[in-house]
Amino acid sequence: MTSSFSRGSPRRRLYLKSSHCGHLYQCIHACDLLHIHMQPRPGVDAALAGASPTRSALAMFSLASRVALVTGAHRGIGLEIALALAEAGAVVYCLDIQAEPDNAWLTVQRHVTKLPAAQDGQKSGRLEYISGDVRDQNAMWAAVEDIASREGRIDICFANAGIYAVGDCLEYPAEDFRKMLDVNTLGAFVTAQAAGRQMVRLGTPGSIILTASISGSITNPGLRSVAYSTSKAAVTQMARSMACELAPKGIRVNSISPGYIVTECVGIHDVYVSQFHAPSRMTLVSFLSTPGLEEQLSVQNPMGRFGCVDELRGIALYLASDASTFCTGTDIKVDGGQCAW
Repeated sequence: MTSSFSRGSPRRRLYLKSSHCGHLYQCIHACDLLHIHMQPRPGVDAALAGASPTRSALAMFSLASRVALVTGAHRGIGLEIALALAEAGAVVYCLDIQAEPDNAWLTVQRHVTKLPAAQDGQKSGRLEYISGDVRDQNAMWAAVEDIASREGRIDICFANAGIYAVGDCLEYPAEDFRKMLDVNTLGAFVTAQAAGRQMVRLGTPGSIILTASISGSITNPGLRSVAYSTSKAAVTQMARSMACELAPKGIRVNSISPGYIVTECVGIHDVYVSQFHAPSRMTLVSFLSTPGLEEQLSVQNPMGRFGCVDELRGIALYLASDASTFCTGTDIKVDGGQCAW
């Protein structure tokens, strides 16, 4: 492949020539026509073209008029991300297994309705709740099709639903292992699949984000989590594979791998510890009062502390918005540097 640059005044053009990359040439040429010939690119290109000064860097993160789906969004990380997307202007459908949202979720929904208008005059988004099981392919396809038909588009998918349990790898029951894969891996795939189908049907460029975990890249010292780690490693590779397949359709796919995150929602700490049973909820106090556990886990990253759920908002907005239009197939770790050791 050969490439050449030609500089206009002040627009520049990138030509890619290859006997075996005709499709790539077409994609780059289309981008050149759309973004360069019609209007200057944001930033320096716009400044040199004499465009009216605007705060384009912040505008890239706007989600005004966008429609998003976030699974596992009844509480915890999912609800925090849903709120962030709504604050940026998106209409966000929160899907979870509970038949009806609880008072905490409804409080957050009311909070969104009271947000002030953005400086650019755009209204804030809104939160909607729907019940669903991410393992049910037909139901998920129908649910997302209904969202897309109702709103006229689907732009963002955040496949976040998941469970966690620990157990001895030599004694771990196959039924529990399968359940972990069904929710964490199959559920992520079905969710991404359902959203991607509607993006393609409507011709809408989109962003699909999968919640993985650093446990999919490393083994967490002291935690017997072979099933969970396996399920999240699969999610990371799923994002890479789907990114390559869907890029020609204008759909980006990335994953986020959180480290140890304290997800506190009205006093509930979303760390699940269960010995071969369905995950059970523990209070924040009982979790942190487990002798030595906080110290044991905190020292595993250079920052020496747990992360807070709101510290995932920025990276989620980046991947959901036009700030990341050339980012796909990437796993971004938000772990206090744990994987840097």
